Amino acid sequence: MSGKNQTLQFKNKPRIISGMSVVGRREGSGPLGDRFDVVIPNAKYNEKTFEKGEQAMFRRAIVGAIEKAGLTPFDIDVLLAGDLLNQLVSSSYVARELPVCYLGLYSACSTMTECLTLGATLIDGGHIVRAACATGSHFATAERQYRYPLEYGCQRPPYSQWTATAAGCSILAAEGEGPAITHATIGRVVDYGINDLNNMGAAMAPAALDTLLAVFSDTGYCVGDFDAIFTGDLGRLGAEILRDLSGEQGLSLGQKYSDCGEMLFSREQNCYCGGSGAGCSASVLNSFILGKMNAGEYNRVLLLATGALMSPTTSYQGETIPCISHGVILENVK
Repeated sequence: MSGKNQTLQFKNKPRIISGMSVVGRREGSGPLGDRFDVVIPNAKYNEKTFEKGEQAMFRRAIVGAIEKAGLTPFDIDVLLAGDLLNQLVSSSYVARELPVCYLGLYSACSTMTECLTLGATLIDGGHIVRAACATGSHFATAERQYRYPLEYGCQRPPYSQWTATAAGCSILAAEGEGPAITHATIGRVVDYGINDLNNMGAAMAPAALDTLLAVFSDTGYCVGDFDAIFTGDLGRLGAEILRDLSGEQGLSLGQKYSDCGEMLFSREQNCYCGGSGAGCSASVLNSFILGKMNAGEYNRVLLLATGALMSPTTSYQGETIPCISHGVILENVK
């Protein structure tokens, strides 16, 4: 493995041999509904609490991805996982049920690409053979932690986003069929002074631009070298801001650029500016993106998941929101 500035290039090209996506009913009713593997029947997934429902959804994504790869949990060397709840309880409580080594990771809504980066690094270095990379989020649990309980009935501003009730898991392996992770770009923390915890798109767009520019600078690629470029969960407003910021740098993203949060819901679903949450990019990656790559419709894709690194305490104290974006390049290679 060699590194140039922020970007790692993987010589052994770890493969994504399977992916699993599990989503809520609202997400299953959206434009990508027929792409997801599982649509849960209700918000609690037949459990007693929303938190237990999130854990059940998380477990279904991980176990399902392992089974789709024709493996058992005993074949997985390490689980790299994260979520949005304090102390990563969704990830950790699921990990305690599996016979797998566990690394809990937190990078807010950019955790999926952080998991893929570290999993690919461990495999490329010959330290492990297989890794499960998973993230998830839940609308009800995230609202209760970061904003207000649902019972409060708080009115949301039109530029806010809807935290996805979703989970996704990718199985990485040293060998096998599937798209390869050829590069990973580790993001830097960027803060443009936004302190409105509802305005995630505006807060995270500059971080996405920073990592996008690093990808192009480090690899020599340009927009035209990719079949598609995705951000994680900027939503409609954040995606527009990224287009504007890119234009100021002389970059035209054009029709190749899409945002997972914008794709997840239709305007008719009244989800404000679209989806967000750690499960947003994870579910879209492990359904729509992998589906397109396995079908040969995409051969080189850049995924830039984005995360806002605030906490409820810092937000209520008026702190600005530091953000980050980690990127991975996926390619169909022989």
